[in-house]
Amino acid sequence: MPKEKLNLSKYKITAVIPAYKVEKQIAETLTRIPDYIWQIIVVDDASPDKTGEIVEQAKAKDSRITLIKHAKNQGVGGAMLSGFKEALKIGSQVILKVDGDGQMSEYDPRSLLEPLIRGEADYVKGNRFRDFNALKSMPFIRQIGNMGLGFLVKAATGYWDCFDPTNGFFAIRHETLAQLPLEKVHKSYFFETSMLGELYLIGAVIRDVPYPAVYGDEESNLSVRKTLFEFPPKLTYLFIRRMLIKNFLFDFSMESIYLLTGFPMLVLGLLFGIVKWIKYFNLGIPAPTGTIMIPVMLVMLGVQLLLSAANIDLQSVPKKTLCNGELEGKNEN
Repeated sequence: MPKEKLNLSKYKITAVIPAYKVEKQIAETLTRIPDYIWQIIVVDDASPDKTGEIVEQAKAKDSRITLIKHAKNQGVGGAMLSGFKEALKIGSQVILKVDGDGQMSEYDPRSLLEPLIRGEADYVKGNRFRDFNALKSMPFIRQIGNMGLGFLVKAATGYWDCFDPTNGFFAIRHETLAQLPLEKVHKSYFFETSMLGELYLIGAVIRDVPYPAVYGDEESNLSVRKTLFEFPPKLTYLFIRRMLIKNFLFDFSMESIYLLTGFPMLVLGLLFGIVKWIKYFNLGIPAPTGTIMIPVMLVMLGVQLLLSAANIDLQSVPKKTLCNGELEGKNEN
Protein backbone atom coordinates (compact mmCIF):
# COMPACT_ATOMS: atom_id res chain seq x y z
CA MET A 1 0.00 0.00 0.00
CA PRO A 2 1.53 3.35 -1.06
CA LYS A 3 2.29 5.79 1.72
CA GLU A 4 0.28 8.95 2.11
CA LYS A 5 1.88 11.97 0.49
CA LEU A 6 3.15 14.45 3.06
CA ASN A 7 2.42 18.17 3.07
CA LEU A 8 6.05 19.27 3.08
CA SER A 9 5.19 22.94 3.62
CA LYS A 10 4.35 22.04 7.25
CA TYR A 11 8.00 21.40 8.04
CA LYS A 12 11.08 23.58 8.41
CA ILE A 13 13.02 22.35 5.39
CA THR A 14 16.06 24.38 4.46
CA ALA A 15 17.97 24.18 1.18
CA VAL A 16 21.70 24.97 1.35
CA ILE A 17 23.31 25.96 -1.94
CA PRO A 18 27.11 26.23 -2.25
CA ALA A 19 27.74 28.72 -5.07
CA TYR A 20 31.01 29.20 -6.93
CA LYS A 21 31.29 30.35 -10.56
CA VAL A 22 27.63 29.59 -11.29
CA GLU A 23 26.45 32.98 -12.57
CA LYS A 24 24.87 31.30 -15.61
CA GLN A 25 22.86 28.75 -13.62
CA ILE A 26 22.18 30.16 -10.14
CA ALA A 27 19.14 32.28 -11.05
CA GLU A 28 17.33 29.36 -12.65
CA THR A 29 18.36 27.06 -9.80
CA LEU A 30 16.78 29.44 -7.27
CA THR A 31 13.55 29.84 -9.24
CA ARG A 32 13.12 26.07 -9.35
CA ILE A 33 13.39 25.58 -5.59
CA PRO A 34 9.96 24.17 -4.59
CA ASP A 35 7.53 26.42 -2.70
CA TYR A 36 7.42 23.99 0.23
CA ILE A 37 11.07 24.75 1.07
CA TRP A 38 11.02 26.91 4.21
CA GLN A 39 14.37 28.69 3.87
CA ILE A 40 17.10 28.89 1.22
CA ILE A 41 20.69 29.53 2.30
CA VAL A 42 23.09 30.42 -0.51
CA VAL A 43 26.79 30.48 0.32
CA ASP A 44 28.81 32.61 -2.09
CA ASP A 45 32.20 30.96 -1.74
CA ALA A 46 34.19 34.06 -2.82
CA SER A 47 33.06 33.53 -6.40
CA PRO A 48 34.98 35.84 -8.78
CA ASP A 49 32.01 36.25 -11.17
CA LYS A 50 28.59 37.83 -10.63
CA THR A 51 27.14 34.92 -8.66
CA GLY A 52 26.71 36.99 -5.48
CA GLU A 53 25.08 39.90 -7.31
CA ILE A 54 22.57 37.61 -9.00
CA VAL A 55 21.68 36.02 -5.66
CA GLU A 56 21.18 39.49 -4.15
CA GLN A 57 18.73 40.30 -6.93
CA ALA A 58 16.86 37.03 -6.37
CA LYS A 59 16.81 37.70 -2.62
CA ALA A 60 14.87 40.93 -3.19
CA LYS A 61 12.10 38.87 -4.80
CA ASP A 62 12.18 35.81 -2.52
CA SER A 63 12.21 36.40 1.24
CA ARG A 64 13.26 32.81 1.90
CA ILE A 65 16.77 33.47 0.57
CA THR A 66 19.67 34.17 2.93
CA LEU A 67 23.06 34.99 1.41
CA ILE A 68 26.30 34.15 3.20
CA LYS A 69 29.48 35.53 1.64
CA HIS A 70 32.94 34.09 2.15
CA ALA A 71 35.85 36.53 1.96
CA LYS A 72 38.10 33.65 0.88
CA ASN A 73 37.28 30.55 -1.14
CA GLN A 74 36.90 27.53 1.17
CA GLY A 75 35.76 24.86 -1.25
CA VAL A 76 32.38 23.16 -1.52
CA GLY A 77 32.81 21.59 1.92
CA GLY A 78 33.61 24.91 3.55
CA ALA A 79 30.56 26.48 1.90
CA MET A 80 28.32 23.64 3.08
CA LEU A 81 29.66 23.80 6.63
CA SER A 82 28.78 27.52 6.77
CA GLY A 83 25.32 26.69 5.45
CA PHE A 84 24.89 23.83 7.93
CA LYS A 85 25.72 26.05 10.90
CA GLU A 86 23.26 28.70 9.75
CA ALA A 87 20.56 26.08 9.12
CA LEU A 88 20.93 24.66 12.64
CA LYS A 89 20.96 28.17 14.08
CA ILE A 90 17.58 29.06 12.56
CA GLY A 91 15.98 25.80 13.71
CA SER A 92 15.76 23.81 10.48
CA GLN A 93 14.32 20.32 10.83
CA VAL A 94 15.68 18.94 7.56
CA ILE A 95 18.61 20.31 5.57
CA LEU A 96 18.82 19.71 1.83
CA LYS A 97 21.94 20.26 -0.28
CA VAL A 98 21.33 21.61 -3.78
CA ASP A 99 24.18 22.41 -6.14
CA GLY A 100 24.15 25.88 -7.66
CA ASP A 101 25.04 24.68 -11.16
CA GLY A 102 21.55 23.44 -12.06
CA GLN A 103 22.32 19.70 -12.22
CA MET A 104 19.60 19.04 -9.67
CA SER A 105 17.20 21.87 -10.34
CA GLU A 106 14.81 19.85 -12.52
CA TYR A 107 14.28 17.21 -9.86
CA ASP A 108 11.69 17.37 -7.08
CA PRO A 109 13.55 16.40 -3.89
CA ARG A 110 10.40 15.04 -2.21
CA SER A 111 11.73 11.46 -2.27
CA LEU A 112 14.82 12.57 -0.33
CA LEU A 113 12.81 14.49 2.24
CA GLU A 114 9.91 12.18 3.10
CA PRO A 115 12.01 9.31 4.59
CA LEU A 116 13.69 11.85 6.87
CA ILE A 117 10.42 13.43 7.98
CA ARG A 118 8.93 9.99 8.69
CA GLY A 119 12.01 9.02 10.73
CA GLU A 120 12.94 6.16 8.39
CA ALA A 121 16.49 7.43 7.79
CA ASP A 122 18.98 9.93 9.17
CA TYR A 123 20.55 10.84 5.83
CA VAL A 124 19.23 10.32 2.30
CA LYS A 125 21.31 10.44 -0.88
CA GLY A 126 20.38 10.55 -4.53
CA ASN A 127 21.37 7.59 -6.70
CA ARG A 128 22.07 8.48 -10.35
CA PHE A 129 22.49 4.84 -11.41
CA ARG A 130 18.83 3.84 -10.95
CA ASP A 131 17.57 5.92 -13.91
CA PHE A 132 18.99 4.42 -17.12
CA ASN A 133 17.52 7.08 -19.39
CA ALA A 134 19.04 9.92 -17.37
CA LEU A 135 22.28 7.94 -17.04
CA LYS A 136 22.76 8.16 -20.79
CA SER A 137 23.29 11.91 -20.44
CA MET A 138 26.23 11.34 -18.08
CA PRO A 139 29.55 11.23 -20.00
CA PHE A 140 30.83 7.63 -20.27
CA ILE A 141 34.18 8.37 -18.66
CA ARG A 142 32.28 9.99 -15.79
CA GLN A 143 30.17 6.85 -15.36
CA ILE A 144 33.26 4.64 -15.12
CA GLY A 145 35.01 7.05 -12.77
CA ASN A 146 31.98 7.36 -10.49
CA MET A 147 31.52 3.60 -10.22
CA GLY A 148 35.20 2.95 -9.51
CA LEU A 149 35.46 5.77 -7.01
CA GLY A 150 32.13 4.72 -5.52
CA PHE A 151 33.47 1.26 -4.63
CA LEU A 152 36.53 2.75 -2.92
CA VAL A 153 34.30 5.15 -0.98
CA LYS A 154 32.10 2.26 0.20
CA ALA A 155 35.14 0.44 1.56
CA ALA A 156 36.50 3.56 3.23
CA THR A 157 33.23 4.70 4.83
CA GLY A 158 31.57 1.35 5.60
CA TYR A 159 28.32 2.13 3.79
CA TRP A 160 28.42 -0.90 1.50
CA ASP A 161 24.73 -0.65 0.57
CA CYS A 162 25.06 2.95 -0.66
CA PHE A 163 25.32 2.48 -4.43
CA ASP A 164 26.20 6.07 -5.39
CA PRO A 165 28.20 7.37 -2.39
CA THR A 166 29.92 10.14 -4.37
CA ASN A 167 26.58 11.76 -5.24
CA GLY A 168 26.31 15.34 -3.98
CA PHE A 169 22.51 15.54 -3.76
CA PHE A 170 21.48 14.70 -0.20
CA ALA A 171 19.32 15.68 2.76
CA ILE A 172 19.91 15.18 6.48
CA ARG A 173 17.86 15.36 9.71
CA HIS A 174 18.78 18.11 12.15
CA GLU A 175 19.44 15.64 15.01
CA THR A 176 21.98 13.81 12.88
CA LEU A 177 23.68 16.98 11.70
CA ALA A 178 23.86 18.28 15.27
CA GLN A 179 25.77 15.13 16.33
CA LEU A 180 28.32 15.34 13.53
CA PRO A 181 31.78 16.67 14.46
CA LEU A 182 31.74 19.27 11.70
CA GLU A 183 35.32 20.32 12.47
CA LYS A 184 36.46 16.91 11.20
CA VAL A 185 34.61 17.18 7.87
CA HIS A 186 36.84 18.17 4.95
CA LYS A 187 36.26 21.52 3.27
CA SER A 188 37.49 20.36 -0.14
CA TYR A 189 35.81 18.13 -2.75
CA PHE A 190 36.39 15.26 -0.33
CA PHE A 191 33.54 16.79 1.68
CA GLU A 192 30.76 14.26 0.86
CA THR A 193 33.04 11.26 1.44
CA SER A 194 34.45 12.70 4.65
CA MET A 195 30.92 13.34 5.86
CA LEU A 196 29.93 9.73 5.15
CA GLY A 197 32.88 8.56 7.25
CA GLU A 198 31.73 10.66 10.20
CA LEU A 199 28.11 9.54 9.74
CA TYR A 200 29.18 5.90 10.00
CA LEU A 201 31.01 6.50 13.25
CA ILE A 202 27.91 8.01 14.89
CA GLY A 203 25.75 5.16 13.53
CA ALA A 204 23.55 7.11 11.10
CA VAL A 205 21.20 5.20 8.80
CA ILE A 206 21.53 6.12 5.12
CA ARG A 207 19.01 5.53 2.36
CA ASP A 208 19.50 5.73 -1.41
CA VAL A 209 16.74 7.12 -3.62
CA PRO A 210 16.75 7.24 -7.44
CA TYR A 211 17.31 10.63 -9.01
CA PRO A 212 18.31 11.66 -12.54
CA ALA A 213 21.38 13.88 -12.86
CA VAL A 214 21.21 16.59 -15.53
CA TYR A 215 24.38 17.51 -17.40
CA GLY A 216 24.20 20.73 -19.38
CA ASP A 217 26.67 23.56 -19.96
CA GLU A 218 27.92 23.72 -16.37
CA GLU A 219 31.65 23.36 -15.78
CA SER A 220 32.90 20.99 -13.12
CA ASN A 221 35.51 22.46 -10.79
CA LEU A 222 36.70 18.97 -9.82
CA SER A 223 39.79 18.10 -11.86
CA VAL A 224 41.04 14.64 -12.80
CA ARG A 225 44.25 15.41 -10.90
CA LYS A 226 42.32 15.96 -7.68
CA THR A 227 40.51 12.64 -8.11
CA LEU A 228 43.54 10.55 -9.04
CA PHE A 229 46.13 11.99 -6.68
CA GLU A 230 44.26 13.53 -3.72
CA PHE A 231 41.45 11.04 -3.13
CA PRO A 232 43.42 7.71 -2.73
CA PRO A 233 45.53 8.78 0.28
CA LYS A 234 42.51 10.41 1.91
CA LEU A 235 40.39 7.30 1.32
CA THR A 236 43.16 5.11 2.75
CA TYR A 237 43.36 7.28 5.87
CA LEU A 238 39.56 7.24 6.21
CA PHE A 239 39.50 3.43 5.93
CA ILE A 240 42.29 2.85 8.47
CA ARG A 241 40.78 5.37 10.89
CA ARG A 242 37.35 3.73 10.62
CA MET A 243 38.78 0.25 11.20
CA LEU A 244 40.72 1.35 14.28
CA ILE A 245 37.90 3.35 15.86
CA LYS A 246 35.20 0.80 15.07
CA ASN A 247 37.09 -2.34 16.12
CA PHE A 248 39.42 -1.19 18.87
CA LEU A 249 37.82 1.89 20.43
CA PHE A 250 34.04 1.57 20.09
CA ASP A 251 33.98 -2.24 20.18
CA PHE A 252 36.11 -5.39 20.23
CA SER A 253 34.57 -8.28 18.30
CA MET A 254 35.48 -11.25 16.11
CA GLU A 255 36.21 -8.76 13.34
CA SER A 256 38.85 -7.21 15.61
CA ILE A 257 40.44 -10.63 16.23
CA TYR A 258 40.42 -11.49 12.52
CA LEU A 259 42.17 -8.19 11.75
CA LEU A 260 44.72 -8.63 14.55
CA THR A 261 45.66 -12.12 13.32
CA GLY A 262 44.99 -11.95 9.58
CA PHE A 263 46.92 -8.79 8.71
CA PRO A 264 50.19 -9.79 10.50
CA MET A 265 49.99 -13.28 8.94
CA LEU A 266 49.58 -11.82 5.46
CA VAL A 267 52.45 -9.34 5.88
CA LEU A 268 54.75 -11.90 7.50
CA GLY A 269 54.00 -14.48 4.81
CA LEU A 270 54.72 -12.03 2.01
CA LEU A 271 57.94 -10.75 3.58
CA PHE A 272 59.18 -14.25 4.44
CA GLY A 273 58.40 -15.50 0.94
CA ILE A 274 60.13 -12.58 -0.76
CA VAL A 275 63.27 -12.88 1.40
CA LYS A 276 63.55 -16.63 0.82
CA TRP A 277 62.85 -16.29 -2.90
CA ILE A 278 65.69 -13.74 -3.26
CA LYS A 279 68.02 -15.95 -1.19
CA TYR A 280 67.50 -19.12 -3.21
CA PHE A 281 67.39 -17.25 -6.51
CA ASN A 282 70.86 -15.83 -5.80
CA LEU A 283 72.11 -19.29 -4.74
CA GLY A 284 70.72 -20.73 -7.98
CA ILE A 285 69.08 -23.69 -6.25
CA PRO A 286 65.41 -24.66 -5.70
CA ALA A 287 63.90 -23.69 -2.35
CA PRO A 288 63.01 -26.58 -0.03
CA THR A 289 59.34 -27.61 0.03
CA GLY A 290 58.97 -26.59 3.66
CA THR A 291 60.37 -23.14 2.98
CA ILE A 292 57.79 -22.70 0.20
CA MET A 293 54.86 -23.97 2.25
CA ILE A 294 55.45 -21.66 5.25
CA PRO A 295 54.80 -18.36 3.39
CA VAL A 296 52.03 -19.95 1.29
CA MET A 297 50.15 -21.10 4.39
CA LEU A 298 50.66 -17.76 6.14
CA VAL A 299 49.35 -15.83 3.14
CA MET A 300 46.37 -18.17 2.66
CA LEU A 301 45.39 -18.00 6.33
CA GLY A 302 45.90 -14.23 6.41
CA VAL A 303 43.70 -13.71 3.35
CA GLN A 304 41.02 -16.03 4.75
CA LEU A 305 40.92 -14.19 8.08
CA LEU A 306 40.78 -10.79 6.37
CA LEU A 307 37.93 -12.02 4.15
CA SER A 308 36.07 -13.09 7.29
CA ALA A 309 36.63 -9.62 8.74
CA ALA A 310 35.38 -8.07 5.49
CA ASN A 311 32.24 -10.22 5.62
CA ILE A 312 31.47 -8.96 9.14
CA ASP A 313 32.11 -5.39 7.98
CA LEU A 314 29.65 -5.85 5.10
CA GLN A 315 26.96 -6.78 7.62
CA SER A 316 27.77 -3.93 10.02
CA VAL A 317 26.06 -1.11 8.12
CA PRO A 318 24.00 0.95 10.64
CA LYS A 319 20.34 -0.11 10.63
CA LYS A 320 18.78 1.69 13.63
CA THR A 321 18.08 5.38 13.07
CA LEU A 322 19.38 8.10 15.35
CA CYS A 323 16.38 10.35 14.78
CA ASN A 324 13.43 10.35 17.19
CA GLY A 325 10.58 9.20 14.98
CA GLU A 326 8.44 11.39 12.72
CA LEU A 327 8.92 15.12 12.74
CA GLU A 328 6.28 17.47 14.06
CA GLY A 329 4.98 20.18 11.75
CA LYS A 330 5.63 23.88 12.35
CA ASN A 331 2.14 24.39 13.75
CA GLU A 332 2.29 21.30 15.96
CA ASN A 333 5.27 22.30 18.10
